[in-house]
Amino acid sequence: MNPWSLVTPASRGIGLQIARQILQTSSVPVVATARKDLDQMKENILSGLDGVDESRLHVLRADVLDESSLEEAAAQCTRLFPKKDHYLHLSFAVPGLLFPEKSPSQIKYDDALLTFQTNTLGPLMLLKHFSPFLPRKATKLASIDNLPPGAVWATMSARVGSISDNKLGGWYSYRASKAAVNQITKTFDNYLRTSAGENAMAVALHPGTVKTNLSKEFWGNVKEEKLFTPEYSAEKLLEVVRSRKEEDRGRCWDWKGEEVNP
Repeated sequence: MNPWSLVTPASRGIGLQIARQILQTSSVPVVATARKDLDQMKENILSGLDGVDESRLHVLRADVLDESSLEEAAAQCTRLFPKKDHYLHLSFAVPGLLFPEKSPSQIKYDDALLTFQTNTLGPLMLLKHFSPFLPRKATKLASIDNLPPGAVWATMSARVGSISDNKLGGWYSYRASKAAVNQITKTFDNYLRTSAGENAMAVALHPGTVKTNLSKEFWGNVKEEKLFTPEYSAEKLLEVVRSRKEEDRGRCWDWKGEEVNP
């Protein structure tokens, strides 16, 4: 069976860098998605990647706020990678949005709704439409350098989604949306235990504080050594995913490979 990988979205930030590093460090095809400007995303992903076969990169439109676009992207993946001889080995679901409410009075219904639609329902709809590409128990997995031995479905979470670690409060909708991601991850992993056994697992990831548009207004509050570039964060997250063992499944891991407790 022939493996492939998925990074959604991959238009900027961590997603873009994960797509670049998979292309650089492995031989599998990469499906990268964006809501718009697909040609620009493709150019950004491939920029400076000498020696990488550009035909390995497939760019597709997908918007987690538009389920029909996910259906169409999944249909395109079926045509690109027929299930009879292909399977999804590595997937990163990384949609993210933050409205930093500091007090209850700052909570806006529409902003909170959009946060949950993006951060929680987004990953939920992605696994609905793309998890059928993951291997089953009977699938014969390929052994590929710099990929985990079994398939991994990784969803971007955040340390602030931890209830036990919540010492400061604030960020109501973002915290709640990421706590829900951790629950989705555990629930989906239970499903994979039945459908795929040890051939596939689900994990959630905390990337640290990364220099992206999502965290831009908080850079000044973070020590320089704790503020990561997207390149560094992507590298560390891939290391974490590659090193997960069977007992690590269904849990949230930070960029150092340490568990983020629920």
